[in-house]
Amino acid sequence: MLSALRPGPLVMAAVLGTSAVLLSTAILLLGPVALDRTSPQPTGGVQGIVGVPDATPLPAAPVAAAVPTSSADPGSAVPIAPAAAPPAHAPDPIGARSVADLRPADPSTLTGYVWPLPGSRLTQPFGPTKWGSRMVDGQPFHDGIDLATFCGDRIVAAHAGTVLAASRRYDEFIGWVGDLTAYTTRLDEKGLWNSLPIVVVIDDGNDYRSMYAHLRKVVVKPGQVVAAGELLGYEGDTGHASGCHLHYGLFSPFETATFAIAADVVGRMKFPDRELARIDPLLVLPSLEEGGIR
Repeated sequence: MLSALRPGPLVMAAVLGTSAVLLSTAILLLGPVALDRTSPQPTGGVQGIVGVPDATPLPAAPVAAAVPTSSADPGSAVPIAPAAAPPAHAPDPIGARSVADLRPADPSTLTGYVWPLPGSRLTQPFGPTKWGSRMVDGQPFHDGIDLATFCGDRIVAAHAGTVLAASRRYDEFIGWVGDLTAYTTRLDEKGLWNSLPIVVVIDDGNDYRSMYAHLRKVVVKPGQVVAAGELLGYEGDTGHASGCHLHYGLFSPFETATFAIAADVVGRMKFPDRELARIDPLLVLPSLEEGGIR
């Protein structure tokens, strides 16, 4: 008796078909169903990032502009940023520090330095000298130390860090205070780039930068990370040097004090008339005896 009342296959198909049509019609009339934004959502890569709600997608990260290279001077650091703002391939020296706290670290706190030319002679100390082109308190001043052994000796990194420049194109990274346009225009117009010393500039990762000048040849490139004692290049006399030696300078891009540049040098070279003040490298290097320095 019950089987006689059960609808047959044809009747069931008709009923199901009618239901599907009614459901489709309801969706078209009512529109899409809104999601409950308070319900848990997939987190993907956002999970674990402090201060970012799990359900909120992160904005797309900006794409860094490509850093141009110079075909005229392979491996050189292209001047694209002022000294206190390294280019895209260099690490930000400010790092996690507060923008309001841009004073350089006290030199007495700096560690990890080694002699950049072991076994050398200290031929010119940091400080007043009659041959200096920098001016401090109205007196000529040498803004680094000069070390010498023999032409072609190994120059090594005095501290671990990231190479900012390694060629004759280095001025954007050595702390000039002012516009370099007149200076670089003069070099371009007179074809004087090859008269400059070959220089390596390294961000030491501790608020300071090391500068190595007069190298004969370099073996590092901008963006390369080096360890203390790692080979940078070879002792030479490029630029205006009286013989093979290394000029080693140390300064902070956060420094506010400045050294003046001799007026005759500014007039001839079209330099800015000031640079960020340097510190005496002997404040951070091992004792003379430890470095085998004479």
